[in-house]
Amino acid sequence: MNGAGRGAGSEGLNGGAEAWAPDLKRWGKPHYLAIVEALADDIRNGRLLPGTRLPTQRALAGVLDLNFTTVSRGYVEAHKRGLIEGRVGQGTFVVDPARAIRPAESARPGPVDFTMNLPPEPDAPALKARMQASFAELSGDLANLLRYQGFGGTEEDRDAATRWLAGRGIQAPRERLLICPGAHSALFAVLGQVARPGDVLCAERITYPGIRAMVAHLGLRLVDLPMDRHGVDPDAFAAACTKVAPKALYLNPLLQNPTTATIPRGRREAIIAVARRYAVTIIEDDAYARICPTPPPSFATLAPEITYYVAGLSKCLGAGLRLAFLVAPSARAALPLGGALRAATVMASPIATALATRWITDGTAEAIVQFVRAESAARQRIAATLLPAGTFSADPHGFHVWITLPEGWTRSAFASQGRAAGLGVVGSDPFCVGGTPPEAVRLCLGGPTTRAQISQGLEVLAHALEGSPALASTYI
Repeated sequence: MNGAGRGAGSEGLNGGAEAWAPDLKRWGKPHYLAIVEALADDIRNGRLLPGTRLPTQRALAGVLDLNFTTVSRGYVEAHKRGLIEGRVGQGTFVVDPARAIRPAESARPGPVDFTMNLPPEPDAPALKARMQASFAELSGDLANLLRYQGFGGTEEDRDAATRWLAGRGIQAPRERLLICPGAHSALFAVLGQVARPGDVLCAERITYPGIRAMVAHLGLRLVDLPMDRHGVDPDAFAAACTKVAPKALYLNPLLQNPTTATIPRGRREAIIAVARRYAVTIIEDDAYARICPTPPPSFATLAPEITYYVAGLSKCLGAGLRLAFLVAPSARAALPLGGALRAATVMASPIATALATRWITDGTAEAIVQFVRAESAARQRIAATLLPAGTFSADPHGFHVWITLPEGWTRSAFASQGRAAGLGVVGSDPFCVGGTPPEAVRLCLGGPTTRAQISQGLEVLAHALEGSPALASTYI
């Protein structure tokens, strides 16, 4: 069927180009590039007018007798060139040629990066203006912010940190609170305090990969614990305590990266009981602390005397805001921890700290959180609509999903399929502490990517999940 009349043989297909079926043979290029050339030619010659709705990728693949992925690659490339645009719930439309050459509009189209786990970026004009105004206001004290400051921030900074943590139900006495230059530095310092080279740290079998790198640098042994949809298995944790005597247990218990699991209160209490019985310290990485509107109580609330609590701001407000609040289980534990952080980092950036303090104090931070929640929920609804039921785990307030691949797919083959269509996904390997990595991938729905781009990318991946890997082996 590849050869129906170019432009469907009609002039000015405004609003009716769902019958568009270009002749790809005349271009002498791989099919996906021929689709782009045909689009550009029909737009240039007036056969496709601005605002024309194009066939869906699936429909055009059927008409041209092509693989779905090939058509998707063509649409992605056309989007990159500014020829077309996707509109959520409406379809794909021809762009006015005058707009197609604007750099500002071509800077962010096309391929979708589902690899980086960061919150959706605020695009509401009023909120963006409010955020930008904060930077301008800080310039009035710029000279002071460019100087060395005492470790731990000012009294105002500590007040803001206490206020932020209280929103998660965390009581943070000043003598136990530390302001750190990001969650990584906080976690690294805690690990260095609670364990020595050769000691054991337990963690979820599938966990945040950053902790693996830290453990390796510190010369610790990382032992994985079996988990289910509710998190770590308490009985397996108890067995590990008798067998390897871990110094600490690392947990990312809320909207876990990557599985999206949240440990419910009952499971948290069971884990705490084991930790107390065997004198194991809990390290709680509460990266998504403020994203979930009704989270279970934190480990730091249920067992403050054995928990180091870390709340970074990157996943709640923005990945570039490298700041975290660390609550130690006691003032005695906080003293050497502060010394270690001071030796390694000197101080958290005064500029970043001042910005976070201003945002928390004047309500901007809460406005950003509300935006992230609402936008994440909207993107999760798109994912739930497009991805095949039963293939993925997600939380309605999170901004990533965990896909368990159907039989026949391997994580490497699926990632390759994504790359062929200009889509980045992350296989399970970097998250796996022990055992054989599952055939699974993580998709991140945040960052600067638009809803239309997410819809376009997820449609491609959904089509792959519904079919055989063999059908996706040819791209041109």
